Amino acid sequence: MGCQQAPPTVNLSGASTEAQNVREGRPGTYRNKLTINAGPLGTVDTCADPDIVRGQQPGDRQWYLYCTTDPLNAGDRDANGNFNFRLITMAKSTDLVNWTYVGDAFSQRPSWVWPDAGMWAPEVAYLNGKYFLYYTASDTVRGGSAIGVATSDSPTGPWVDSGGPVVEPQRPPVGDPNARRWVFDADVIQDTSGQNWIYYGSYFGGVAVRKLSADGLRSDPATQKEIASANRYEGSNVFQKDGWYYLFASATDCCRGPLTGYSVFVGRSRSPDGPFLDRDGVDLSATYVGGTPMLSMNGNRWVGPGHNAVFTDASGQDWTVYHAIDRFDPYLAQPGGLNKRPALLDPIDWESGWPTVRGGLGASDEVMPAPAAQPGQRSAYRTPKEKVAQPGKLLAAFSDEFNGTTLDGAWTWIRPPAPSAASLEGGVLRFDTQNADLFGDINNASVLTRPVPQGDYLVEVKLSVNLPGSGCCFNFRQAGLVIYGNDDNFVKLTQASIWDTRQIEFAKEQGPVAPGFPRYGNTVLSAAAPDAIWLRIARTTENGEELYTASTSRNGTTWTRGSTWTHQLDANARIGLVSMGGPDFTARFDYVRVYNVKEKFPK
Repeated sequence: MGCQQAPPTVNLSGASTEAQNVREGRPGTYRNKLTINAGPLGTVDTCADPDIVRGQQPGDRQWYLYCTTDPLNAGDRDANGNFNFRLITMAKSTDLVNWTYVGDAFSQRPSWVWPDAGMWAPEVAYLNGKYFLYYTASDTVRGGSAIGVATSDSPTGPWVDSGGPVVEPQRPPVGDPNARRWVFDADVIQDTSGQNWIYYGSYFGGVAVRKLSADGLRSDPATQKEIASANRYEGSNVFQKDGWYYLFASATDCCRGPLTGYSVFVGRSRSPDGPFLDRDGVDLSATYVGGTPMLSMNGNRWVGPGHNAVFTDASGQDWTVYHAIDRFDPYLAQPGGLNKRPALLDPIDWESGWPTVRGGLGASDEVMPAPAAQPGQRSAYRTPKEKVAQPGKLLAAFSDEFNGTTLDGAWTWIRPPAPSAASLEGGVLRFDTQNADLFGDINNASVLTRPVPQGDYLVEVKLSVNLPGSGCCFNFRQAGLVIYGNDDNFVKLTQASIWDTRQIEFAKEQGPVAPGFPRYGNTVLSAAAPDAIWLRIARTTENGEELYTASTSRNGTTWTRGSTWTHQLDANARIGLVSMGGPDFTARFDYVRVYNVKEKFPK
């Protein structure tokens, strides 16, 4: 994948003018990650769950950046060598590129917050002439997580806590009444009528919204609505544009080092309390969970981009700030320890009413035009053009329509199943889900494989899995496609049952790995489907690396591209089909089609 843009300007010494601007700190360009200078303390190397606001008081030209509780860097430790977990860091900037750390929002936890609880996911709003800092208290003295708030006349404090939760600990919408849902990740908006709303929630319990009082200090439980599925979304951010409320939410594991698959999805509604539907019209609270991919891995060094916030610069260009992980430098200190999640910044484009990052290119890792941070400025950003991998010529020798009575000779079983578990029937391959898996050290699942062609290629399958249309818990029954190197090195694209949801999982496993590093990581894609689902993996190469990009379709015609994993599976890789994770269900594969790859600009 690539984009066509004008080449960078080169000066007489041969150095890139843009790169020189970045080195010298001149306004006009930037390169991810955002630089946050902390003076004698060094730099702020991790800024998870970032939020950006513009100074609202007369004469304030600054922008302000807030980050979740973490140490500043690997050297930020106390006299005993333990990390200093700073309670929400704050920074300021006049250009949105070069930031200065100005301190921590809290020196100690409020009395109603448990003494060793996290204070996460800051959300800053300007209401009634004051700044409101909403935060997650991961545990409280009354038990369970909650949303708190502190207020200040200044965007950098001092902050005065309200003395109790804005959103209280509560039971999940379904399930054990003695459990406590994850009341995480607040976002606050004011609708066009002047009503305040607060969004919150995470994987255990889902995402909800309720009305917020005019003074910003209380919320009304009677107005609460569930708007995004449990076991799928967290980190909600709502952005209003052209009469729509856009719900951005993040999915999967935030923190698996170089195998982090955290990604951002979007749905929209005409009402602040939903329902929020994706581009295909699927609800983000459905069993077959909706959500149009907006930001995910694209094959460069950044993985796990997520927990974003959207804002508009001084010239009207929309941007998103988010955290991500450098797969070549993923940890703050020792491998497997704290993930280093710096803040990144990229422009948003709107295509037919739907947001994309850099026209679909995703997280940037090159010199970029900076935002227009001050009135009168205009960013030089222009939407780039992107080529995407699409099917070219059908390679019949590597494909199969399953029209025969026996498998053709190109197929080979790894750990053949029982004869009754798989057969050709009426033009499809029937493959019962096995009480087996292909995950970590559990490598007992059958894999039906055949060779891949030389060079780049695209594999497409059509399948259905007779998973129940609702209900829990058929974990983790799944079926789909793998590009298989061996039991410890593959990428996998399957339709899967995950608690009370049905999702498309796109995973990577690698091994062996150095001590402390993960072997398996996953992300998810657009909505699964109860009848048929079409899956694609395109294998391309760039800068000497193999890139595996997944796409899905609910009708076989309109495709939604998802994430890209990098892997080194080489020419000995094989196309594989799996049906596993537990018994009692059946997958049916209509075909496997393999194509040459052609890259072209999408219409």
